[in-house]
Amino acid sequence: MLQNIREKFTGWIAISILALIGLSFVFVGLNYSFIGQSYAAKVDGVDISVAQFENSYRDQLQNNPQIAQLPAEFRQQLRRNILEQLVQQRVIDNYLDEAGYRISDEQVTAMIQRTPDFQVDGRFDIETYRMLLAQAGYDPARFEAAQRQSLRRDQLQRAIRGSALVTPGQYRRYLNLVAEQRLVTLATIDAASVDAEVDVNDEMIASYYEDNPTLYQLPESADIEYVEIARSDVAANVNISEQALQDYYDLNEDRYLQDEQRQARHILILNGDDEAAAESRARELLARVQAGESFEALAREHSDDGGTAEQGGDLGVLTRTQLPGELGSAIFSMSEGEVQGPVQTDFGFHVIRVDRILERGPLPLEQVRGELTAELQDQQAESLFRDLERKLSDALFDATDIRSLAEAVGAEVKAVAGFTRLGGQPFGSNQAVIDAVFDESVVGGGLLSPIVELDANRSAVFTVTKHTEASRQPLDAVRDTIAAALRAQQAEALMDEKAEQMLAAVAAGEDFAAAAEAVGATVAAPVAMSRDAEDLDQAVAVAVFTARKPAEGEPTTGSIRNSQGGFTVFKIDAVIPGRPEAIPLAERDAGKLQRADQSGIGDFVAFVQALRANADVVINEDALAAQDLFQ
Repeated sequence: MLQNIREKFTGWIAISILALIGLSFVFVGLNYSFIGQSYAAKVDGVDISVAQFENSYRDQLQNNPQIAQLPAEFRQQLRRNILEQLVQQRVIDNYLDEAGYRISDEQVTAMIQRTPDFQVDGRFDIETYRMLLAQAGYDPARFEAAQRQSLRRDQLQRAIRGSALVTPGQYRRYLNLVAEQRLVTLATIDAASVDAEVDVNDEMIASYYEDNPTLYQLPESADIEYVEIARSDVAANVNISEQALQDYYDLNEDRYLQDEQRQARHILILNGDDEAAAESRARELLARVQAGESFEALAREHSDDGGTAEQGGDLGVLTRTQLPGELGSAIFSMSEGEVQGPVQTDFGFHVIRVDRILERGPLPLEQVRGELTAELQDQQAESLFRDLERKLSDALFDATDIRSLAEAVGAEVKAVAGFTRLGGQPFGSNQAVIDAVFDESVVGGGLLSPIVELDANRSAVFTVTKHTEASRQPLDAVRDTIAAALRAQQAEALMDEKAEQMLAAVAAGEDFAAAAEAVGATVAAPVAMSRDAEDLDQAVAVAVFTARKPAEGEPTTGSIRNSQGGFTVFKIDAVIPGRPEAIPLAERDAGKLQRADQSGIGDFVAFVQALRANADVVINEDALAAQDLFQ
């Protein structure tokens, strides 16, 4: 079976399959065309080629276009991470080779046949399989090898994860901890309680401004004008003639081959409680059709198939794979216009008529018109866009200003004010644009920039009309901002001080509520606090559940800055252990399995890290540091 499949496919769907069955921390590059014979890394003498590394990096760029806008150092770190992931993949594969892990043809075949994209009405369809894979021109041998390798890795991961155990004692201690409650009293000190004590004056504001010369800076900026060309602009003007479409269809009709199809009708008589009676009814109806009565009328009146009876029993146009079993065998053995019956299936007895036979061959042009038209439009748009890029390049050579350049390519001049070294709309933080705008010859010399590729479908040329050096805002412009910052600083210091005063009073033996009242804090009633309480301030919860347990007659106290900007002082009087028996058995069992799986994931990661640590790994720093597409 695998050999039969192998001989008939090529395709894009491999990417999605590998994403589903591959290891979660490994990027897999599927294009292994060689761009050179050097290596990116060696793992125990086995090469990871530069081609595989660059393809993996390219896949990440295609899947995450925003990466192109990151600074070069971030992209370089991404390249290092991807290579490390390929190294981890390689040490796993080396281990599997040495351990003799094997995946049979039957396992690969079963995986392919289970893939929903290759199925029609829930069953594997070889024509759909062939069509999808052929559209991308994927090599079948490499596809099969990739699936086999991924299944091997998945087998290893499942074996290690499945061996993890959580003992009853361990799980009970875990449940005791998770379900633990703490009897806590909370007192809250907010900014309003110290507002009257906050004092900020002009002298403090001026001093703060002088002591922080790097704050309140206006960044270097440039007002820019630019000319942009886009594929979408030329694509809108592309028209495909009927003759061009017909010629393209004739060249590509092999891409749209379909199996023989048949349109048939049936009258179904369900078995019910009396199979013999059902068969007899079907024979009577067959005789009436053969005697000249309308098949459609008899189907509407007598067929038990509620889905087709109203349509005169019409089953529609079907391929053999869409109609399995005895019914399909009968329909695909009949001649056009022939009536047969009764044909017995698991449902009952069928009287059948074949209305039309569509021979195997290419789909009609009308059924693929939209797809072919889009392809032709894209091809023509690509050609026109490249011509426009060349025209822009030629015009840039002679242009003296942005307007003459725009006129030469039939574009408009657009403008952006206040573009900084951090970027700005509509270009975001696109580093290529930032570098072009703030190049010394452009920002300082008034020249036009080189052509900047914004993405695969857009390019632009920039000029700077106004350049503003970085400067500091005057004190009067930021006075209110500084005052607010100073007030916040003082308020936090005062709240922290009151929290410490309250803790000191409690430690000296004063009642918690009385100590809270003395500092203007609001006290809540004691509560049995759970770790997973939805309405709980997480900062407070972490502080409470990481504090030491109270000793007999000696509550534990502490304070923490809460998520509302105030301070919370807490007192823990008791710890109430969790009661695993109070958790429903089904939930406990499911939780134990989850804990075991989490432990197994950790075991697998540790296993891979150990393989990595013991492997002889050589990294080609030159390949790693190679200039990427956006540098």
